[in-house]
Amino acid sequence: MGEVRIIGGRWKRSKLPVPDLPGLRPTSDRVRETLFNWLGQTLDGWRVLDAFAGSGALGFEAASRGADAVVMIEREAALVDGLRASQKRLQASAITIHRANALNWMTACADRFDLIFLDPPFADNLFDRALPAATPLLAEGGLIYVESPHDISAPAGFTAWRQGRAGAVHYQLLRREDNPVP
Repeated sequence: MGEVRIIGGRWKRSKLPVPDLPGLRPTSDRVRETLFNWLGQTLDGWRVLDAFAGSGALGFEAASRGADAVVMIEREAALVDGLRASQKRLQASAITIHRANALNWMTACADRFDLIFLDPPFADNLFDRALPAATPLLAEGGLIYVESPHDISAPAGFTAWRQGRAGAVHYQLLRREDNPVP
């Protein structure tokens, strides 16, 4: 069992366990630091969806930085148990965890989010379905963060506002073309 640490906010330096499961690849500290530099150090008032939560590194980081609500979706029972244990240990009342298939959950969801994290297991090749499932859930002015093993073309009506690469991981922050982000 490995671990990742939360890099900012209320739970800075807190560790999250990472089970040794095939395909589980938590977002690295370096990439999370870059992402949250792009977003700003606080997410006060934001509603966040972590659609393929895995270790929970992205969702817990958002909650640590003040997000009002973070919804984590994960299908693997062992990972859900770990997320709930971390939630309890950190007393993370802003986090809600659902054991579900993220694509099905997003298709049925009527909520809107200011920030959506899409980091599906690379081997499952879910990117072409995850982006269209997530876009209707985006609040006005909202952003979608995507991690993938290759460049992903922004869907119609979106642009890659920020992007980077760390080793084999490509990551980008998408915004609607009519969303003026400073």
